[in-house]
Amino acid sequence: MPAFSLMIQGTTSDAGKSTLVTALCRLFVRRGIQVAPFKPQNMALNSAVTQDGNEIGRAQAVQAYAAGLEPHVDMNPILLKPNTDTGAQVIIQGKAVGNMNAVGYHEYKSIAKIAALDSYHRLAEQYQAVLIEGAGSPAEINLRARDIANMGFAESIDCPVIIIADIDKGGVFAHLVGTLDLLSPSEQDRVIGFVINRFRGDISLLQSGLDWLEERTGKPVLGVLPFLKGFHLESEDAVAKSPIKTDTNAKLNIVIPIMPRTSNHTDWDALRLHPDVQVTLVGANESIPPADLVILPGSKSVQSDLAFLRQEGWEDYLNKHLRYGGKVIGICGGYQMLGEQLLDPLGLENQHANTQSTGFGFIPMETVLKEEKQLKQRHGQLAFSGSSSRSSNNYAKVTGYEIHSGVSSFSANTTINHFALLDNEQNKENGEQEGYISEDGKIIGTYLHGVFDHPEALQALLNWAGVDQAAAFDYDQYRDSEINRLADSTEQNMNIDALIEQCRNFQQ
Repeated sequence: MPAFSLMIQGTTSDAGKSTLVTALCRLFVRRGIQVAPFKPQNMALNSAVTQDGNEIGRAQAVQAYAAGLEPHVDMNPILLKPNTDTGAQVIIQGKAVGNMNAVGYHEYKSIAKIAALDSYHRLAEQYQAVLIEGAGSPAEINLRARDIANMGFAESIDCPVIIIADIDKGGVFAHLVGTLDLLSPSEQDRVIGFVINRFRGDISLLQSGLDWLEERTGKPVLGVLPFLKGFHLESEDAVAKSPIKTDTNAKLNIVIPIMPRTSNHTDWDALRLHPDVQVTLVGANESIPPADLVILPGSKSVQSDLAFLRQEGWEDYLNKHLRYGGKVIGICGGYQMLGEQLLDPLGLENQHANTQSTGFGFIPMETVLKEEKQLKQRHGQLAFSGSSSRSSNNYAKVTGYEIHSGVSSFSANTTINHFALLDNEQNKENGEQEGYISEDGKIIGTYLHGVFDHPEALQALLNWAGVDQAAAFDYDQYRDSEINRLADSTEQNMNIDALIEQCRNFQQ
């Protein structure tokens, strides 16, 4: 067993659970504590691929990075990826076990819990501490039975709990008191305190409320964390359409459609943060502005999202955009949409076998959905003209990861220019050709998520899109500096050493 474990639960979704676990991971590492992040059950379309080819939630990958660890499947043993309004693909310890509706998964929870406990205990044996993130709220009455995401899990492993609430949303005292009141007596006993997140202003004006809260609940306020202006880390929940940065002298305008099942939206974080780029996200029933570049993102339900784009007028827009010199990148599901045909013979996306859709037809390619999902981290170099430095033939390095069920093949007797040349263990000498770039250089298609994260690839792709001498931007360095900024702020506003002692005493 670890020296201690601690679970962070929230009064709502997006209360700050992920960011607090991230901050504590970095702060524990600074103290020489070997710590691992853990989330028993996660529901998100924004996932990450581990080095050994398993799939986990994006937040746990970021938390692992904060802890100085390589992400591992045991850090998030249950991942639910919604593919309809009432159903999701269920992924257990990195591998898909099938699609289930809410009722079916509720019945399956007892099996899923075994996997979650197995993963937790493996981490507990390997590390000195395990920091656990809950999901949503522990006070959802209709979800209390067979709970494995919040208090049900905390009770199973007997760990202390902190409840965090976002004061920026309003109603923070009602959220905290109401959540605590809806817990059972044994669950209330394991709550060691509250954290208030994203506070703006003079904390002295909040003090009377904090005093009342502590007297009303008998629980201490362990910290009031300030609102961090301009703070950004990868999100795994719904796409945040508000701009990350507001002041820009953009050299490149990018438009990205937000579809009902958009996945892996962190693909364009590096672009949204780049000083030379302005990204506009376009949702349903919104007009599509002019752009230099359109990015069609990944999708958990490609055929239905393709129909959505047609309904929203994107097919006509793309034809005009390309006719007048614009450029297009399709990533994963977006890449498949740019092809000629999409076939789902097994009904993997919508439970109806032998469905097919006509793609936009910009790439001479057909995609067939297969049962086995491709899950890989990838490394290599860009392969198209213009991605090499002017003084050498060294092409830009690219890294990324693949998450897809589709297998794409190009039309016979078609000359294909590939987007990248990737390392391949089975063919080390020649590598593996990946993706597509059109003869006129206007269209790129790739299965690589995270393609803009490597600074060399980002620079080369901005150059391809028409930006001369783009500013250098290293997304990994940016993320690390943001984690340190978050950790520094948390250190200043919480007594971390006292918290560690409190956790150790709880489990003695």
